[in-house]
Amino acid sequence: MVPRDRLEVLVVTVVHDPFDARIWHRQIRAMLDAGYAVTYAAPFSAYGRAPQPGVRSIDLPRALGRRRVRALRAARSFLRSRSSLFDVVLLHDPDLLLAVPSTSRARRAGTAVVWDVHEDTAAAVGMRSWIPRVLRVVAARAVRLAEAWAERRLHLILAEPGYVERFARPHPVVPNSVRVPPEMPAEPVEPRVVYLGKLTAARGALEMIDVARRLRDVRVELIGPATDDVAAALRAADDEGVLDWRGFVPNDVATARLDGALAGLSLLHDEPNYAHSQPTKVLEYMAHGLPVVTTPNATSVDVVESAQAGVVVGFDDVAAVVEAIDGLRADPAGRAAMARRGHAAARERYDWNRDATSFLDTLEAFAASSARDRQQFRQRSDDEG
Repeated sequence: MVPRDRLEVLVVTVVHDPFDARIWHRQIRAMLDAGYAVTYAAPFSAYGRAPQPGVRSIDLPRALGRRRVRALRAARSFLRSRSSLFDVVLLHDPDLLLAVPSTSRARRAGTAVVWDVHEDTAAAVGMRSWIPRVLRVVAARAVRLAEAWAERRLHLILAEPGYVERFARPHPVVPNSVRVPPEMPAEPVEPRVVYLGKLTAARGALEMIDVARRLRDVRVELIGPATDDVAAALRAADDEGVLDWRGFVPNDVATARLDGALAGLSLLHDEPNYAHSQPTKVLEYMAHGLPVVTTPNATSVDVVESAQAGVVVGFDDVAAVVEAIDGLRADPAGRAAMARRGHAAARERYDWNRDATSFLDTLEAFAASSARDRQQFRQRSDDEG
């Protein structure tokens, strides 16, 4: 293994918020704690984020909707000129597959180019309103071809066990787990339910506004940025005092807001992209001792019901959500038991404090493999010369 205090890593995204929970709060923090030298290329200015101390930051344009070419050109130029300086290049967007340096160049440099797969990209294409409907099937097929190409030429990390079947060969799974407090928060339970994460129509933003209007003596607090399709409705509801919309809040601050809430909401719609993805928000709720009120996506149901840590409601069933929240408030003992079971399950199965070690070991194995490739490449070049 390459010593941890000597590994040089370049992390790149042109899509995600630079302070994305998996990228910044889990992976980069784990690398810094391990002594890695980290350079982070991300759209800081586009998101209005300031670079943080301890990390060398490179500002890239943001890929958004159909406006992606400028960001990809900038990323491609940067990667071509600088990737050979690093032991590992960690890519977080499928878009960046169009920007990676050639395989032979990476092998000569001994650089491990890694794609962290944390979305079912082909399924997600069907939810991209900026892609014309008639082109979505073609786009999904193109994504599958790109995934096959990446599997042959790059190292892959999968964020979900459900992604394994998309690929021909086995790849390490580094779960999208969460940092679990060692003890469940002891604050008194407040008449407040929370949602943490990006707010979109497909993630139940409009249903949560309706829930807030129907609830009596329980506040709904929404924490996260919103897409344009729901932002106006959220802003209006917040202005009316129907709910509290906090907008973007850094993950460590946002998760602290979970403590003491009555329950956590995860009202995802019945979409293919959610069928095999484990909602991180569900795990964060459990980690902070909140019962979960969730729609019946398969992975959510498996997590919540196996731990007996919440209530499953039907898709688009606002009345059932309100009933579940009222039921939790009316049964403090039952709610507390759900909270304890959820926290225990999170500590046992979904704790990033443990999974971080697997993540670091995986990067080091990739770096060591690429270092061997470099030696073999140079040896063959010498022999041919």
